[in-house]
Amino acid sequence: MLFILKYICMSKVEKLIKQLKLKPKDFTWDEMVKVLNYFGYKQIPQGKTGGSRRKFVNDKNDIISLHEPHPQKVLKAYQIDIIIEHLKL
Repeated sequence: MLFILKYICMSKVEKLIKQLKLKPKDFTWDEMVKVLNYFGYKQIPQGKTGGSRRKFVNDKNDIISLHEPHPQKVLKAYQIDIIIEHLKL
């Protein structure tokens, strides 16, 4: 059962990766976090004065630093470009 659930989840993330490569104008912050988690990136906890800048790090200490969009959670084109470049998609 766990294998099936993992397969379904991986399938959803793979669809998000495919969508990300097309540089959509409606890719959300939450979708981006799922993709980064799939590639082994975790969000670095921030202090009280961290603002909306978010940093993600992987086990190789590669850091992706992005401004979390608000109030709408849709990524800007330059943010999608940064993610694609870092992930080498």
